[in-house]
Amino acid sequence: MSAQQARPLAVSIRPCCAQDCAQVMRLIRELAEFEKVPEQVKISDQGLCNDGFCDDPFYKCLVAEVQPEDRSKAGPAIVGYGLYFFTYSTWKGRNIYMEDLYVMPEFRGQGIGKRLMSRIAQIGVEKGCTQMKLSVLDWNRSAIDFYLSKGAVDLTATEGWHVFRFEAEAMRQLALGQPGE
Repeated sequence: MSAQQARPLAVSIRPCCAQDCAQVMRLIRELAEFEKVPEQVKISDQGLCNDGFCDDPFYKCLVAEVQPEDRSKAGPAIVGYGLYFFTYSTWKGRNIYMEDLYVMPEFRGQGIGKRLMSRIAQIGVEKGCTQMKLSVLDWNRSAIDFYLSKGAVDLTATEGWHVFRFEAEAMRQLALGQPGE
């Protein structure tokens, strides 16, 4: 029986700090690999740091950190993260949006993702949010089942909502008042 199996894993959930951005960036790249779109990651650790630790941050982030005795020899301290930001619904008011929830595969199944998500929900409740929103790829059945088991509602299935995105060039064209192609 390994030391990790003999006792519960010591994991702390804490706010991300600027010094964590390189490790969070590593996890973002892992998530993109898992989602089969690594080429879509365009941000750098410096960009992540600039956007999260400026006067008017674009996002907030929590990290899951294991204690030194629970790391592999050269393993990372940060093994998971939850990135979120605040949005607004004209029908419901304040919302919190969980952009990413990721835990390294070797640390899954130990409640780390649930703890990260619970803490983000607590922050939303503390800020008076009425909803917590997120998106999941349609093929990620384990994530869909996880969120449903925690009480999430699949809006695609129940209300038929479609999520749209304007990429940079389409957004520039829109901003200039030029029609799309």
